[in-house]
Amino acid sequence: MAISAVRIDERAAGVEVTDDELIVRLRDGRRLAAPLDWFSRLKAASPEQRANWQEAAAGLGVHWPDIDEDIGVAGLLRASAPEAA
Repeated sequence: MAISAVRIDERAAGVEVTDDELIVRLRDGRRLAAPLDWFSRLKAASPEQRANWQEAAAGLGVHWPDIDEDIGVAGLLRASAPEAA
């Protein structure tokens, strides 16, 4: 019986900022979404500023140079993890 190994890669592959959410796609295929209300600088930014993002920390973070905002993937992962019972 073959066992498939899942390759975990928590680096950002893409970013989308809607009027309601910050969405980060990871290189391993996961999609993380968080309410835009959590990120006041992004919420106040123009669509052009939101679209101008850069990979930071070798993909472990995202940087928006126009608004000097940095968000780490690890924090998004912790925020999206189910609460322990």
